[in-house]
Amino acid sequence: MTAFERIDFDELRAALREINADGWLIYDFHGINPVAPRLVDYRSMVTRRLFVWLPAAGPPTSIVHTIDAGGVGQLPGEVLLYTTWQELHERLEQTLSGKRAAMEVSPQNAVPYLDRVPAGVIELLAKYGVSVVPSDRLVTRFASCWSSEELAAHRKAAEALAHIARNTLGSVVNEVGKATEYGVQQRVLEAMTSAGLTTEDPPIVAFGANAADPHHTPREADGRVLQQDEVVLLDLWGFPSHSAWADQTWMGYSGPNPPADVVSVWEAVRDARDAVVARLEQAQSTGESLTGGSLDDVARGVLRERGYAEAFGHRTGHSIDSDLHGSGPHLDNFETDDIRTLVPGVVFSVEPGVYLAGQFGVRSEINVARHSRFGPAVCASRRSSALPCTMLGTARRSAKAKRRCRVRCAALAIRAAGR
Repeated sequence: MTAFERIDFDELRAALREINADGWLIYDFHGINPVAPRLVDYRSMVTRRLFVWLPAAGPPTSIVHTIDAGGVGQLPGEVLLYTTWQELHERLEQTLSGKRAAMEVSPQNAVPYLDRVPAGVIELLAKYGVSVVPSDRLVTRFASCWSSEELAAHRKAAEALAHIARNTLGSVVNEVGKATEYGVQQRVLEAMTSAGLTTEDPPIVAFGANAADPHHTPREADGRVLQQDEVVLLDLWGFPSHSAWADQTWMGYSGPNPPADVVSVWEAVRDARDAVVARLEQAQSTGESLTGGSLDDVARGVLRERGYAEAFGHRTGHSIDSDLHGSGPHLDNFETDDIRTLVPGVVFSVEPGVYLAGQFGVRSEINVARHSRFGPAVCASRRSSALPCTMLGTARRSAKAKRRCRVRCAALAIRAAGR
């Protein structure tokens, strides 16, 4: 996309009037604000302070250092170049004096993903009579919503990850005494490369009690070998082209009959995840608006009823945009107070988990895209309700059980495709 191509300026002006702001002031320095490259066409390094003013009335104005002039692409409106700090201050006063500007700030750091502007910048702007208000609604609507091309790329990545996860777990649960966490991790990375997927960090592979650490890191030196009757957690993420991330967590079990405690935890996690999707579907049918925090409450409520509230120590889901953990609404009323509305076009994960220290952990993660007409769309071949084939499916299933499982998976995949 070219600079600001994802912004409808008539909609932006209306949104600015709603929050009583004179304009949206986008600031960046050395990439500290991920919203900026989502909107501005960064073509090379941008290493100096950048200010882009998108006013409610009149043309945009960009204040760019001369060194960065070739790195920001073609900017609409007026471009004011500067070299010295004195020139920068003059340009800011000339453009913004007395204005009310929406910026990436979050009062009391309530949502860190929105708190991107340093206090010193706010002080500098105050010198010229600029008052600052949060740009949270603008970020959600204009920076975090996906284009149809991005969503198509995301679906491609999601299907590829699901295929890799199913194949990997289907094999690994048969490799008791042989498979290592690190070895499986490297196997997954190779499969992702073969599928044309890129990632910035390696996937999480955890056996048994290690799965109770949500961010367990396999290490080659540890040599952790899969034992009989252990859960296997696989969390993998990647993209076929930038800004189309997919992120999933799958579970497996290295034995024929998972014990009652594993089954109980799995069912609680699965039901918490599906309750979130059901709430989204309900809201779509009634036209109700939902916040990310309210959906966190839904998942947490299910796990509380099952007695696992204390074992769920993270948010239910995160925004996904050009960053894996994006700047849009998160499903979080636990770690942060995210009261932003989940508008059509946003994509996010749903990933409740239960972690029993010293025993095992279970997490199930899907990605959901909210559509204005069709409601929530679960990306990849249905959420892991197909997991009875994988999690709780084992190395020694009967042929009849395998047939039942394949039929159920197919039915679920068809249901997902119809969403």
